[in-house]
Amino acid sequence: MHCVLGLVQADGTPLASQYVPRCFGVVQKVVVQEHWKIWNPSTRTWTPKKMNTRETCNVVPFSLVSPGAFGSAVSVKVQSPLEAIGPYLEQVYHRLRHAREGLVDFVVQELSGERPVGLEETEELLRVGTTLTGFGEVVLEQGRVLRLQPPMDTRPYVLVASDYRGFLQMHQDTATMWKVLTAIFGLAGAAVLAWVFYREYRKHESRRGRD
Repeated sequence: MHCVLGLVQADGTPLASQYVPRCFGVVQKVVVQEHWKIWNPSTRTWTPKKMNTRETCNVVPFSLVSPGAFGSAVSVKVQSPLEAIGPYLEQVYHRLRHAREGLVDFVVQELSGERPVGLEETEELLRVGTTLTGFGEVVLEQGRVLRLQPPMDTRPYVLVASDYRGFLQMHQDTATMWKVLTAIFGLAGAAVLAWVFYREYRKHESRRGRD
C-alpha cells in the first residue's frame, strides 16, 4: 500500500462546470432529481418522495504533481478514480427549483395524489489544483510513468481531498472511537473465551469424577 500526495493537474483539457463559470475539474458528478409529495390515504398526509434521479459522471485523465511543479515531468497518473472511496469531490453547485402551481394544477394534484415540489440540481467536482492524497498501489510503467491504481488485493483504494495531516486530523475522532470499541470488544471477547475455557474445564473435571 502506497501513499501519494500532490496537486491535481489535468493531463489534457479539463472538465468545465455545467453551472459555475471558470470552474474546472477532472472528475465531475451531476445529480438531478425530482422532489414530489405523495398522498398517503392511510395516514391522510403528504409524504416526500424523490423520483426520476439522473446521475452523470465524467472523468478526464489527470495526475498528481508536487506543489510548484506544474508542467514538470515529476507526476503520478491516477487511474480509475471512480473506484476509489473517500471524500474527494467538492460540491460547487446546489439549487432546488420550486415548482410553480396554478389553480388547475392544484385540482389535478389533489385528484391524482401526486404533487411536485421541485427539481434539485447538484454538481460535485474534483477541481484542478486541489491537494489530493491517494492510498493505493503505485506501479512503474515503461520505466518512466508512475501510476496510482486500485490495489490488486482486497485493500481499499482511497482518495482524499486534503494532505496527509489533514486526513489524519479528520479521522482522529473516528480512530479514537474505534480504539475504544476495540478495547471494549476485546475485553468482551476475552471474557467469552475465558467462560468457554471454564465450561470445558468443568466438563473435563466432571468426566474425571465419574471415572
